Amino acid sequence: MEAKQLLQLADEFGGPLYVYDAAKIQSQYRKLEKAFSKVGNLRINYAVKALSNISILKLLKQMGSGLDTVSIEEVRLGLLAGFAPETIIYTPNGVSMEEIEEVAALGVQINIDNLSILEQFGAKHPKTPVCIRINPHIMAGGNSNISVGHIDSKFGISIHQLPHLLRIVENTGMHINGIHMHTGSDILDVGVFLYAAEILFETAMHFKELEFVDFGSGFKVPYKKDDIQTDIEELGKKLSRRFNTFCEAYGRELTLAFEPGKFLVSEAGFFIAKVNVVKQTTSTVFAGIDSGFNHLIRPMLYGSHHFIENISNPKGKERFYSVVGYICETDTFASNRRIAEIKEGDMLCFRNAGAYCFSMSSNYNSRVRPAEVLWYEGKGHLIRQRETFEDITRNQVIMDFEPAVATTA
Repeated sequence: MEAKQLLQLADEFGGPLYVYDAAKIQSQYRKLEKAFSKVGNLRINYAVKALSNISILKLLKQMGSGLDTVSIEEVRLGLLAGFAPETIIYTPNGVSMEEIEEVAALGVQINIDNLSILEQFGAKHPKTPVCIRINPHIMAGGNSNISVGHIDSKFGISIHQLPHLLRIVENTGMHINGIHMHTGSDILDVGVFLYAAEILFETAMHFKELEFVDFGSGFKVPYKKDDIQTDIEELGKKLSRRFNTFCEAYGRELTLAFEPGKFLVSEAGFFIAKVNVVKQTTSTVFAGIDSGFNHLIRPMLYGSHHFIENISNPKGKERFYSVVGYICETDTFASNRRIAEIKEGDMLCFRNAGAYCFSMSSNYNSRVRPAEVLWYEGKGHLIRQRETFEDITRNQVIMDFEPAVATTA
């Protein structure tokens, strides 16, 4: 999308504003399909937690996607968007048995990641198909907070606990129809996937009724010019060949599944905010915007990089700015960043704002959350209204207190 289009949308819908380019989401989906076109059965389950707007879910459903969910609320969003239960996989962590049973009753594919819940569920529901999430003990990911397959991770059943896992399956007689892993996000080295694949394939041979093998996701997208990213074409070529060989050894053709979130929606997202103040201090020039980590927390939480462009003056002379928010804590989006000259009232655009941006927003400082717009077939469509003060107070139960009674000594 071009600066002119983004400015028009900000003018039409107000700011701060999230904008998503449907064409980019569609092209990323097709890119992944093409990379694994040599696999007989490919299933792409979009990771709802990345961006859970129902209109985004419906767009991906139109393309043939399934869903990867981590909560019963995400499952319900998927059903509301029109997904069939059997096209949804549910991979929670640390949730109650009651929630898992409630999801299972909806007909959704269950994916269990600890031995205790596996044994409990298998004893009560031996005929319900279950996928197992394996922890391969591989350290992978762009940040410790998004590396989830290492030995100290809370996610998955340790590969070293396989004998115990097999005993539970045998004792309960439960039906294991899938095996799953997810090592982390922002993985660059294709070799990591291939190494983990060998662990997963070896584990899969212990289960005779599998229908699919699920590799999660973690594909890295570029965050700035000339940034490195996961080579999807190379991964598709090498992993497809190895998966087809595995299927021959297993004795039948299985489904290869992935759960991309960031890969599909990150680059499609733009966050637009207005500069309230340009503040010169003894050592820094701050550009303070009408937003903060209540709207976009990733730079503060993960140290993530978002390319920032002054779309009001895209060809202006570049100067150095620290872009900060209006939260009463340090909420720095970028430090000492080269940006076209900024004036108060200019609109800044943050790139790669499609994944884990709006979905992690909050009402901190009692601020309202932005509107969301989908740019689809040359037109901006409002897909979430901007919150109001009434939205913040709607669920509060306000108590009345009697005036304090004065006392005398």
